[in-house]
Amino acid sequence: MFSVTFTRIVTCLMIGGLLWLGATVAAESDPAHEVETDPQVLQKLEWFQDQKFGLLMHWGIYSQWGIVESWSICPEDENWTIRRGPYADDYYTYVNEYEKLQTVFNPVKFDPEAWAAAAGAAGMKYVVFTTKHHDGFCMFDTKETNYKVTDSACPFSANPRANITREIFDAFRNEGFGVGAYFSKADWHCPDYWWPYFPPFDRNVNYAIDRYPEKWEAFKTFTYNQIMELMTAYGAVDILWLDGGWVQPMTPTSPRWGKNPCNQDIDMPKIAADARELRPGLIIVDRAVEGRYQNYRTPEQEVPEEALDYVWETCMTMATSWSYVKNDEYKPTGRLIHLLVDIVCKGGNLLLNIGPSPEGELSPVALQRLEDIGEWMQINGDAIYGTRAVAPYKEGEVCYTRMPDSSINAIYLPVDTAASLPATITIPSFAPRAGSAVTMLGVAEPITWEKTGDGCVIHVSDAIRDNPPCRYAWAFHFMPE
Repeated sequence: MFSVTFTRIVTCLMIGGLLWLGATVAAESDPAHEVETDPQVLQKLEWFQDQKFGLLMHWGIYSQWGIVESWSICPEDENWTIRRGPYADDYYTYVNEYEKLQTVFNPVKFDPEAWAAAAGAAGMKYVVFTTKHHDGFCMFDTKETNYKVTDSACPFSANPRANITREIFDAFRNEGFGVGAYFSKADWHCPDYWWPYFPPFDRNVNYAIDRYPEKWEAFKTFTYNQIMELMTAYGAVDILWLDGGWVQPMTPTSPRWGKNPCNQDIDMPKIAADARELRPGLIIVDRAVEGRYQNYRTPEQEVPEEALDYVWETCMTMATSWSYVKNDEYKPTGRLIHLLVDIVCKGGNLLLNIGPSPEGELSPVALQRLEDIGEWMQINGDAIYGTRAVAPYKEGEVCYTRMPDSSINAIYLPVDTAASLPATITIPSFAPRAGSAVTMLGVAEPITWEKTGDGCVIHVSDAIRDNPPCRYAWAFHFMPE
């Protein structure tokens, strides 16, 4: 993932329509303005918008050091690339020791069925797993490199579940989940990306592509072959979630990342066409690359202030780090539920990240959070799944979602997530049809209400306030006038 600070800058620019500082307005013929027209993809995007809540998992050899995923081997002076530990003072020693982590990666407590059960109980509907991050270590049985979990150099290769990506995809698919493959287009271990002849300068390819075109063609083939492996040997895949947005064609509106940005065209039209030949309707998320192959956008660690007029998904950590950090601090349950509601009311999905431990376990705190969220979703899921945004989206402590029949859910989020239900809740912009009922999710008795101006006031009885159906947030449903 990108750093939080960096992503805030990029997300703000994306929302403002500028992906490059000083960018000129692109012509209508610019590929950045192409939109998806494949009816199967458009249908899958409707499915995606119904799901609302997914699980992202960053897991790799970096988990053993409890460090940021991949970025510490990138020679950039940024707050998310800081090296720590006994090898930190010597870049080349650090990278060598980092790569040796393959030889000790042995997550013997890996239990993807338990992960899928916990995520399913929390109300999550799809999973996105890091098949390969920027460091190039593959969590699947690729034929393109030995830098993988199934190679004999890795002790876990002897385990019958060594092909971790397949095991995760199968376990979650068996629980009814949609499946997404996170894949980094950049590969800092591949000699055709970071050529050992030159030192790496930054996150970008470290040679002049126009001077050594054969190396770039070799990298394109390498990347293409790995993606096709994921599309052919791992069952049905719904989402191809591509990271490493600096690997893209150079255009007048391209973002510039690192010190050595260059034209890194990997031929996305061919990748997309051939991947969709194998997986019709495949959603492709070519992150931060405007155009046809960014089927939805992915603000990172951020919730937009306003509803967005395109398909989107906030990716956010449950704790503070994308990858495993011992004793990391996890967001409280009430905060996570409020984030989910805030995102959904603005038309987005929440892709919530948990990093498994080096042994292959999820933190007990993370598991407790999933259980608590699941209890809330059992009561209020009907106000979340299959809904769409409806203006004005959010007013004060009330968020709105719209059902397929045009009925409205008004979800009350107290400023204090530990607060109890108030006696009255004001809904400024919607009023139920005259004579119609207001229901509270999880409550059998009807809710009384009165019209005020363009909206209404809902009255919550003492009996309900003394014994509410859930904690943290409460949903009311009605057909508007």
